[in-house]
Amino acid sequence: MAHLFEPLKIRDVVLSNRIGIPPMCQYSAHDGMAMEWHFVHYGCRAVGGAALMIIEATAVVPEGRISPGDLGIWNDEQIEPLARIERFARQQGCVAAVQLAHAGRKASVGLGWEAQRALDQRDGGWEVVAPSPLPFGEGYAVPRELDEAGIGRVLAKFGAGARRAREAGFQAVEIHGAHGYLLHQFLSPLSNQRTDAYGGSFENRTRLLREVVTAVRAEWPERLPLLVRISATDWMDGGWNADETVELSRKLKALGVDLVDVSSAGLVPNAKIPAGPGFQTEFAARVRREAGIATAAVGLITSPTQADHIVRTGQADMVLLGREILRNPYWPLGAAQALGHAAPWPQQYLRAAPAGSTGR
Repeated sequence: MAHLFEPLKIRDVVLSNRIGIPPMCQYSAHDGMAMEWHFVHYGCRAVGGAALMIIEATAVVPEGRISPGDLGIWNDEQIEPLARIERFARQQGCVAAVQLAHAGRKASVGLGWEAQRALDQRDGGWEVVAPSPLPFGEGYAVPRELDEAGIGRVLAKFGAGARRAREAGFQAVEIHGAHGYLLHQFLSPLSNQRTDAYGGSFENRTRLLREVVTAVRAEWPERLPLLVRISATDWMDGGWNADETVELSRKLKALGVDLVDVSSAGLVPNAKIPAGPGFQTEFAARVRREAGIATAAVGLITSPTQADHIVRTGQADMVLLGREILRNPYWPLGAAQALGHAAPWPQQYLRAAPAGSTGR
């Protein structure tokens, strides 16, 4: 079986190990533009030894931002600041991906460390959209229901975002279909009460995500990986569930998706989530086994032995570490030492590396 420091080839891209950094919003952009904080934050983590780094939710339209501080990829001026991050990551042997996103009804709220409520226009807020006019929760705006013309614009903007990601030099792209944002809102019966071709049946509720995948794959080079992040369950009766996640993953594979990044929840504020070490790994294992597609496991994965066990036992093809990488950007280098594997260190840091380490 593979282990945590074995390479992973996806299309023409080779990841040097099975450790990735999931998208984590920094809420520090100006008009969607990546700033110095982003360059230092992502640069530091690219140096730390992870093979894959997924840049935070990057909105394909201004109204698709979660907050005014979100990154964007809706105009060409936003390409170069993102490209700077990608170039540095590539120099460190880290594959950078960008996550294409639209927040839907969870848009136009405060920065992540501020009160999560809908912003009005005086606070820099904007109108939000969704599959149905149902707010996310108390303090959130009632969204405008997207009509078919609006859905068509969303599709076009995801495709345009993929084109800009390509021009920025990214080696992979991820579509955000999780955590209660727009594409997830279409998937779940709890947020999608439409009666047209985009609501009701499983086929209809998954239609928009499948069409987004097709639009992105049309702009994305055949040789480069396409990832999709999915919430495997809403953790709510009557919501999106693991059986549907498996079936959707089969369909996504046929459309050219290479890896499913398996998370959970985010659709409703009152879900009871049994969080604990590796609590979502079982969903990644099931998708991998039953849908026959590569998966990434995420969720309270913190120790090298835990991460290695997930890969060695075939539960997932790779692991994504979020909070642990925020606490320690160099976790992969320490994990290699703990597990007895050689990992190349930045030449500038070799004086602190274990004996026998090589530079990159």
